[in-house]
Parts: sequence; C-alpha cells; structure tokens
Amino acid sequence: MEGRQNNIIESFQSLFNKEELLAKVIEFFPYPIQVYAPDGTSVLVNKAMLDQFGSVSPDIVVGKYNIFKDSYIIASGQLHAVKQAFRGETVFFPDVRVPLEDITERYGIKDLDVEALYQDVTVFPILNDMNQVVFVVALLINRRVYRGKSEIEKAKEYLESYWMDKFNADETAKAACLSKAHFTKLFKKHTGVTPYEYYINIKIGKLKEKLLDTNLSVAQAFAACNMDYNGHSAKLFKDKVGVSPSEYRKISE
Repeated sequence: MEGRQNNIIESFQSLFNKEELLAKVIEFFPYPIQVYAPDGTSVLVNKAMLDQFGSVSPDIVVGKYNIFKDSYIIASGQLHAVKQAFRGETVFFPDVRVPLEDITERYGIKDLDVEALYQDVTVFPILNDMNQVVFVVALLINRRVYRGKSEIEKAKEYLESYWMDKFNADETAKAACLSKAHFTKLFKKHTGVTPYEYYINIKIGKLKEKLLDTNLSVAQAFAACNMDYNGHSAKLFKDKVGVSPSEYRKISE
C-alpha cells in the first residue's frame, strides 16, 4: 500500500509545473483527495471525496475548512504529525476511523448510508523548485466500509478493529447488542462462518501480509499478529492457506 502511494506522490510532484493538468488529474482521481494551502486551508476537494459524502458542494469546504482547526484531529493528538507534511515530510496514517458524526454535522449531511469508515491516509507536500511547500495533499484510500446499522455489520467492525486481541465471544456479541446465543446463529446465517472463524480469517489475512516482509522472521511475523509460532498455529495457517508459512513466503517471493 505504501509503495503504491509513493508512486502516486511522485506522479503528482512531477506535474507541479503543469498546474492545470495536475488539477484535472486530482479532480478525476478515483480516490478521495483534499488539497491544502500552506496555512492549512482547503483549496481543492475532488469528485471522489464529494461523492463519498453524498455529493457535498465544494463551496462549503473550499476556503472554509482548515485542517489545523479540526477538533477531531486535535483531540486525537495527531496534529503535530499532520504539521510535518506542511514542513515538507510525507506522513502515513494507517486504518484511520473517519469521524463521520463530525463530518455529517459540519456539512449538514443527511441520510448518509455509511455506518463506519476506515481509511489509509497519506498526507504529503507538493514542493516548488526551491523545495518550498506550495500545497499539501491528503490522499485517502478506503480500507473498510460498513453500510447500514445491522447488528452483524457492527460485529464485523468490532472483530476487524480488535483482531490483535484474544477472541472474546461475549464482547463481540455485546458489540452487536445481541445475546451470545442469538448472535452466533445470526452471524453464521449472514456470513456463512462463525464469529470465531471470521476472527481467525482476519488473523490469517494479517499474518499473510506480515510474511511478505522479509525483514521479519516467520516467528516475528507471527508475533506481530499476537500469535505464538508453534505446531498448532503453523497447522492452522496451512489448513487455511494450503501451504506452510515458510512455503507461503517462498511462493510470494
């Protein structure tokens, strides 16, 4: 993901001296983008960003929103990291939960069909020939989107948010606002797997990502997913993936 975003950043920077073309590329880019002036004020939002929140008018964002004054960012303690981009650095925020409540209230959005949204956010500068920051771009790529308010969607969101923790059936059912017995039946009916199986599938998916990092040993990749590397966990991986963790790494390479 970071490698792909680095390629996008390089492409945008290469278009700096072709401002009209750069603006068109941003406008029709498939991912949501917001561009800021050096003082943090929004100067451009693209179509993908507006469509994501129900075709909000750019007039209520451009020139009015300032990222330095965003109460959610300030409360999260990430404002200092955001400001690094305005000093010429690229900053990457993985799996950020978008504050939909704040956004819908700020822009008067009604009937938004998204219950929860998680994004990878990259904030990077556009520099002039003197290496000075002229614009700062926020590129947002959706990782997880939960639509509707169904109990199962809430449970899936909980499991995907707390996959590093030990599986807890009671807490998962509580997140869905259902009794444990009713929740388990309902979850399998709608997803085809039990809540525990869904949790394990998330774990294995994360583990496969970590195994692609050759800087980590196989045992370290397991540890990064809060799993012990032993015969049981290796067998679990092979049952799910079809090959052992070591074989999976070799095939991927």
